[in-house]
Amino acid sequence: MLLEKHYTNRSGWLRASVLGANDGILSTTSLAIGVAAANVSRDPIVLATLAGLVAGALSMAAGEYVSVSSQSDVETADLKREKKELETIPEIELQELTKVYENRGLTKDLALQVATQLTAHNALEAHAKEELGINEITQAKPLQAAVASAISFIAGGLLPLVISIIAPVNQMVIYQYGFSIIFLAISGRFAAKVGGSVISKSVIRNCVWGTIAMVISAFIGYIFGVKLS
Repeated sequence: MLLEKHYTNRSGWLRASVLGANDGILSTTSLAIGVAAANVSRDPIVLATLAGLVAGALSMAAGEYVSVSSQSDVETADLKREKKELETIPEIELQELTKVYENRGLTKDLALQVATQLTAHNALEAHAKEELGINEITQAKPLQAAVASAISFIAGGLLPLVISIIAPVNQMVIYQYGFSIIFLAISGRFAAKVGGSVISKSVIRNCVWGTIAMVISAFIGYIFGVKLS
């Protein structure tokens, strides 16, 4: 028997990884382009890109951990509250679960049977899933999200760093932009393939918004470069 292939179980780490990789590519490239537009020497470009890579990875990891931890705290509090209600007012909780299945189209008798059997099997799991929308797949995992964000940011940010070291200084902006678009397209394709979504849509979205960010960075760098010269 051939089972259907689903991608929801990948949503947590995939979101953090894609966000981290795209941010790593875009942030460090935009920084390199901005400095390159205002400077003609390699050292400031490399230094700025390296600093942006390190700071960005730490920032992404910390920010992801804090935000996902907040979500986890809310889920934990809801589960504790639900567990207490199941212990103190089980009849009302059974009625609530029955009503959920009634609203989904089951008859009252069948809804009661389903709610009763699920409550007997694992009451907290049933209420967490049906009332709170919490399950093992979607439950917040702060450490996993933080690690995925940091590693993916570094992976994405290393690419423009290498370009800043080896590309001709007088053509740095062109090289950074050209390679970053390729990297963003690859990232978009990978995210779409792993997530089971439309590849072209993901690639176009990455490249368009990446272009906008880099053009603005180059413009700002050029303005400061003109003023400083």
